[in-house]
Amino acid sequence: MSELNKKFGQRLKEIRESCGLSQEKLGEMIDLTEDSVGNMERGKHWPRLKTLEKILKVLKVKPKDLFNF
Repeated sequence: MSELNKKFGQRLKEIRESCGLSQEKLGEMIDLTEDSVGNMERGKHWPRLKTLEKILKVLKVKPKDLFNF
């Protein structure tokens, strides 16, 4: 697992929690399972571009904010 994956996952979790969303709710909103969101947050998986676009839209953040770590 790369350092980039870990940092991205930590940042995703911070933003998700600041929006008051559970992993389950975010997953529903971006068409992924709760497990998939958890794997991204733990740095095990990297989102596909289409999924990344959905994350940005749902969390209402710009790419630079999501990658600000």
